[in-house]
Amino acid sequence: MSRLRYNRKQAVTHLRNQCNYLADFIDLCGPLKLRVPGDVDLFSALSSSIVYQQLSGKAAATIHGRFALLFRNGLPEAGQASKLSIEKLRSAGLSHNKALAILDLASKSEDGTLRPMRRMSGWNDQQIIDNLCLVRGIGPWTAQMFLMFNLGRPDVMPATDLGVQKGVQSVYRLRNLPEPEQVLRKTRHLAPYRSAASWYFWRAADQ
Repeated sequence: MSRLRYNRKQAVTHLRNQCNYLADFIDLCGPLKLRVPGDVDLFSALSSSIVYQQLSGKAAATIHGRFALLFRNGLPEAGQASKLSIEKLRSAGLSHNKALAILDLASKSEDGTLRPMRRMSGWNDQQIIDNLCLVRGIGPWTAQMFLMFNLGRPDVMPATDLGVQKGVQSVYRLRNLPEPEQVLRKTRHLAPYRSAASWYFWRAADQ
């Protein structure tokens, strides 16, 4: 169902034309390689985001693998999750708070508080963020990652993300790490392709 909802080449051309600093970095970094899966299950995607929060990639992958094994065929599903106990979830390596968040996600997926993907497709970004943030453990950053990497939305700028901040500092050659408000000001002109810009800022932070 979901895919990148914009043209990569068009996005990169726009970024080049809008910002000489970013154009120079794009020359060094190469093509935009942001990928979005073809099919997205809402519970599976959001539960994965919860598991991965505040963990290194390797540790999170290990715990997520154990979490997936709690489900038939290794596919996390809201109906099955709602029947799991805190103890069972914690046995996979989840913290108490993350276990509570998974159960709340399952509950709100089942009772309709969290709207289905087909309904979200017609919403703007802020409406989706507001709905996702009704779930315990999901804040604006997690919702923005969902918009970018699961829904393929084109104009997301996660200004509170440390990697994005470091990337903006590097690309724009700032002396100090920018605050979120400064990130938004410095990147406003990159709309409507700030998701692609964010991807490049992450690459700049890595380098």
